[in-house]
Amino acid sequence: MKRLLIASLICCTFSAEAGQTISISPAQIKTLGIETTSLTSQTNGTSQRLPGEIVVPIEQARIVSAPQPGLIDQVMVAAGQQVKQGQVLAHLSSPELVALQRDHLQALSQHKLSENAFKRDSELYKDGIIAERRYLTTETAHDELNALLNERRQALRLSGMSPQAIKQLESSGVYTNGLSLSAPIDGVILEQMVTAGQRVDSATPLYRIGKLSPLWLEMHVPTQALNGIKLGMPARVSNTEATGKVIAIVPSINKLDQTALVRVLLNKGINTLAPGQMVEAEIAQSGNNKNSFSVPKSSLVQVSNAKNVNQSFVFVKAKNGFEARPVSVVGNVGNQSLIAGNFTGNEQIVASGTAMLKAKMQGIGEE
Repeated sequence: MKRLLIASLICCTFSAEAGQTISISPAQIKTLGIETTSLTSQTNGTSQRLPGEIVVPIEQARIVSAPQPGLIDQVMVAAGQQVKQGQVLAHLSSPELVALQRDHLQALSQHKLSENAFKRDSELYKDGIIAERRYLTTETAHDELNALLNERRQALRLSGMSPQAIKQLESSGVYTNGLSLSAPIDGVILEQMVTAGQRVDSATPLYRIGKLSPLWLEMHVPTQALNGIKLGMPARVSNTEATGKVIAIVPSINKLDQTALVRVLLNKGINTLAPGQMVEAEIAQSGNNKNSFSVPKSSLVQVSNAKNVNQSFVFVKAKNGFEARPVSVVGNVGNQSLIAGNFTGNEQIVASGTAMLKAKMQGIGEE
């Protein structure tokens, strides 16, 4: 044999030079199984498509629940309808509400009597007609009834009665046996969880309302793809006009699938998206670097220099072989790597067979 492969016997350190050309014939290229692929320009470098879910931002979602147990006797809106803040959604009839109104009116009556007694004793005390002890006793009783009235008024507010309805009750003394449940925000009814004629307990969810602009996109990104993702990077939902930017990278890894939550705020072109929709999105990773390109990971080779520092190269097809071209690795996503280097964008690079070229570049297997 004229050639002896001694790769198993030789371990050497080699300093590759930029522009070094490895001469190789077309027949050798075919024999060694070397294949090339086109260099893909990444003017606005993006990651591979990542799955995600469209969700409503937490500050734009509200749950309307029953403030009291009772019967839903009327439903005014359904899922999918637009509503305005203050718009009536449903009506709740509640016997418990009648009892709360009765207690409030009793406390109001006692408070009025106490207030009159306190004013009378205040005047008598100033004139020296009554003792200080009686005056203090009357004052204490008035303060207690004042606190009781405030407590009963707050109970009515928590039960769902508006301040205007409470004033109407105090002035007229006429009870109401039901509550009109209103929308707390402008938005869309995302979910209707109750029907007319249904009995509900206190705090039973009735409606879910959401404001659908802007929206969030939440993606579970593999850990190997996180290094290339930064806050503020632009993102785009595939096959739509929806765009936004990364606003959060949750610093916690899911131990089951080794992914992290990345949240994108979508504020443009979101008319075709809906909460709960599963989509694919791309995150720009290399900004406007005109010398940024996407290559298969198999195209990258690393060679240690004299200082034992790894240098990254790709093999570019030349006239009589292949040229070792140094590159900087910007990031890795899936089976692709984002690189920066001195390229025109029209080059053909080796995608498979790089191990053979690396060995030949280092002189392994030569005569």
